[in-house]
Amino acid sequence: MRGAAWHARIACGDVVGSGFLVTGRLVLTCAHVVRKRDRAPVTVGFPHARELGEVSATVVAHGGWAGADTDPGDVAVLELAVDEDVPLAPARFAPHDAAYTEPYPKLVSYGFPQDYDEGTLAEYQAVSAQLIAGEWLELVTWHDHGQPIVEGFSGAAATLPDGRVVGMVTAALGTSPEVRKGRMLPLDVLARYWPGLAELVPAPGLGDDGRRRLYDLLRRAAADPVAGCDPNRLYLDAVGPFGPPLPPGGFPSLRAAADYVRWEVPDPGALPRFTDRLAGLHGGRTELPGRTAPDAATAQAGPAWSPVVVEIDHSGAGPDQVTVEVSAYRDGRRRPVGARRLPRTGVRAYVQSRIDEAVAHLSPDADELVTFVLPREWLNEAVAHWECGADDSTPLGCAYPLVVTDRARHHSGRLRHQLRKKWQKLDTGGGTEVHRVECGTRERPPSLRKRLWDGDARLAGFAAPPTAARPLFEVGLNVPVPVLLWPRTGAPCAVHEDAHRAETARTDAPGAGSPHTDPPGTKSPRPDASCPGTAFLDQLTASIADVPPAELPRHVMSLRLTAEAADEPERHWARHLQLLWDDPRCFPETGASLHSPVA
Repeated sequence: MRGAAWHARIACGDVVGSGFLVTGRLVLTCAHVVRKRDRAPVTVGFPHARELGEVSATVVAHGGWAGADTDPGDVAVLELAVDEDVPLAPARFAPHDAAYTEPYPKLVSYGFPQDYDEGTLAEYQAVSAQLIAGEWLELVTWHDHGQPIVEGFSGAAATLPDGRVVGMVTAALGTSPEVRKGRMLPLDVLARYWPGLAELVPAPGLGDDGRRRLYDLLRRAAADPVAGCDPNRLYLDAVGPFGPPLPPGGFPSLRAAADYVRWEVPDPGALPRFTDRLAGLHGGRTELPGRTAPDAATAQAGPAWSPVVVEIDHSGAGPDQVTVEVSAYRDGRRRPVGARRLPRTGVRAYVQSRIDEAVAHLSPDADELVTFVLPREWLNEAVAHWECGADDSTPLGCAYPLVVTDRARHHSGRLRHQLRKKWQKLDTGGGTEVHRVECGTRERPPSLRKRLWDGDARLAGFAAPPTAARPLFEVGLNVPVPVLLWPRTGAPCAVHEDAHRAETARTDAPGAGSPHTDPPGTKSPRPDASCPGTAFLDQLTASIADVPPAELPRHVMSLRLTAEAADEPERHWARHLQLLWDDPRCFPETGASLHSPVA
């Protein structure tokens, strides 16, 4: 304490209190000490540097204290009216929890009670780490005798015996021999009202340079926001899978997330991880700790998707009741976000309410992929057209790469194994041939199955929705074809309907001859006849000719954006494009149901 010249005496009208120098020109004190600043000047004196005299000061930051003893925010920052920094070393700070780390240390304050213009000392300790009303630490005198905390100590630094600051005294709770208590604001609460203090207090896991780097990054990010700097995702990435969950409502800013990691998360490695991730996102896509740069083969394979999974299944509680589970995959682990049994009519609203929360669980640099795992009869559902939320009409398929997959297939050990082998071949890069299932095709399911197996099919395109050719569509689902595409709307065209009726008449007629000979009075469809399904497959084949299969979710999202932006969206060939995309490597653990089917 002998060299602590930063202790300050604050006067404002007839009120005298304490303060402490935190930078060359800024002094921290209580707001109630300068409550008369509108009617009286504020002056600051330094009892260990009397040659500086009384220095005028103005309030440049205020914690919002409203005037009552128990009102929060009793903090004021004063700026000295000087041309240059005062020639005094500012206060040094201890870690924010030093005041209540066992064994609780003795705390010392320098105050200016009545008749002590030169100042006097008081000794005390914290009662507990528990905050009173989320604001104050309670203090009790170190001895049953000696100087109690009284008027004149308000704004005094609470210091360890080595002189490092751990908080600020704000109030006395009693001065009788029976009651000798007070209150102080700890450093993390002070920083809540004056964020500049956080840059002065040691941070867990960061040295002085690391702390300066963190707050420089936060300032840069606030001034020049970068896509992908989601505070919720950065927080979850920093605390890891076993860290504290995201607080209700998440974080409004990167600074709020950083403060929460710093003051509330006990893991000393969390803040360095937060800093490194923020640096990687704002300063370039640098490799994060624990991750290695991909080799050439991996880079060629396309993005390593991080799925957000919406899985829907029959609940067993009734024909209209389904179970909806929302989860996120990160670092190969499935992180449940929520599950609920709902009537079918309630599914969309529930999904809308959970998607954002699930995305927040992904790594900040992750390529998100929204995947709907659906019962077979739901596969044609227009999930890509569902709006993002009540306040955001953007279709989900225009906000995220979005795919569907069949639930039975998703949980089939056979198909998962066979699909993994298919994807290993697909990772060699390049586009993929479209195995076409034409409108009005005469192909039987066994024939299609053989064609897909013999051709080592990796992508199948259907000219009509599943309802128009259900047996053929189910063949596609039960053969390990990684990608299926089809239009959600439409029906076999009139040309192929006529051909189908003609074929039926030919094969049913007595003495029917060759199946390739038209019976009298019938004609085969003209080669140039207009067929929407054929046109769809032609457009699809041309569009994805050079697209690697791993990139198809992003490519289809681009097609959906283009269709939505068209003058006549309903006439765009990709308006109702549905993509079933199934890479089991993105889902290393499919997991059991989160809900009992009848609970």
